[in-house]
Amino acid sequence: MGAQTRHERLAQLFTPVLAEAGLDLEGLEITPVGRRRLVRVVVDSDDGVDLERIGEVSQKISTALDEADVMGQSPYVLEVTSPGVDRPLTEPRHWRRARGRLVHAPLVAGGQVRGRVVAADETGVTFDVDGRSQVYAFSDLGRGKVQVEFRHDDAAD
Repeated sequence: MGAQTRHERLAQLFTPVLAEAGLDLEGLEITPVGRRRLVRVVVDSDDGVDLERIGEVSQKISTALDEADVMGQSPYVLEVTSPGVDRPLTEPRHWRRARGRLVHAPLVAGGQVRGRVVAADETGVTFDVDGRSQVYAFSDLGRGKVQVEFRHDDAAD
């Protein structure tokens, strides 16, 4: 077996801890910050992630990290977070979690699609584009991006 990078060892360490909590590992970064390292773990689920869940899983990850000694003697700061709205939609689960959201994506053949995600499965995405249903295979789509929508509610005045 070849030598694994610290990143790979951390991913292997965190994945079962997160799976037990019903979460997916969406990102992992190790960044030097002065004499310490910042270990940023990005998690998500089909039901979203609230602060209470982040707190619970942070403790479990911290314990696993300390017990495994993957970071050696290097001091580190652990940050567990959920993906921001600017995360690109690249995996079927990302598209599924964007259901109901307005999304913009380039088309591999050229052009683009902008519409509301109605459904997504393991093969593609169904959009509502101006009231018409349009289905695209993942192989036809580039990296999707959720569009931030602002609502102005006159009734709140």
